[in-house]
Amino acid sequence: MHRSAPRLSRILACAAVPVMLVAVGCSSDSGSDGKKNAGSSSSGTAPAKPSEPTVEPAKFSDLPGDPCAAIGKKTIKDLVPDAKKKGGTAGKSSDLSIRSSCSWNGLDDKGLKGSQYRWLDVGFTRFTSDQALGSGAERATADYTKQIAKAKAAEGAEKVAAETAAGIGEEATVVTYGLAKTGEDFEYATVVARTANVVVTLTYNGAGYAGGKTPESAEIVEGAQQAAKEAVAAVEKTAEAAPPAEDDDKSADKSAGGGAKDDAGSGRKEAAGSGSEDSPKEKAKATPKS
Repeated sequence: MHRSAPRLSRILACAAVPVMLVAVGCSSDSGSDGKKNAGSSSSGTAPAKPSEPTVEPAKFSDLPGDPCAAIGKKTIKDLVPDAKKKGGTAGKSSDLSIRSSCSWNGLDDKGLKGSQYRWLDVGFTRFTSDQALGSGAERATADYTKQIAKAKAAEGAEKVAAETAAGIGEEATVVTYGLAKTGEDFEYATVVARTANVVVTLTYNGAGYAGGKTPESAEIVEGAQQAAKEAVAAVEKTAEAAPPAEDDDKSADKSAGGGAKDDAGSGRKEAAGSGSEDSPKEKAKATPKS
């Protein structure tokens, strides 16, 4: 009996050791799982990023379908008597919904009173809204300022002046100057106007040939402003039945030759006529002054 009691105690003690280890192991695992669960629950929801402000949608999604029809026939007849092409000459453009233009020129022979030469051109440029570049209206405003500066810096221009032109779009400026070329004195008026996201640039000039008097600056300015009003009205009329403009500048960039930085860069050369007008002597065959 004395020998069996210690033996039984040793057996019970050995049997108790695994039970304690299992208990410790379970306690350790549960602690680890708890930490993992706590960590996963705290990082499961990412903080919300602040949303970027959206740009204002562009008002106009298109330009007048025919830029040569943007100015009335009567106005063309009054401003460019005896125009060689009464329907005008449309400028080249890779995308007429982004930029377009038209020009007219002619020589009105008044016999012994000499001849009167007139040139008129109008260009349209539309800007779309872009998240990175700004709204169409903002981009058009920047180009509006640029075109005024360009008109003021015309090569050879004399007596340059600029003033606000009321009643033409949302804002408009008329730049006037004199310019001597082909042996004659020309009077120029360039009206730059903006309506929402579209910029309209119109140039009207004239000169007297073969003894004809140089036109008065006031006459040229009045004609330019009248034509510019009609051009802006044509833009606004186009938008009446048009769907809302898309805020996608891909087409504008493509037509401008990758011109995201300058939407009116190289592409404007396609549309502009003011810098590439035909010489009156060459194209209209004016008689030299006697």
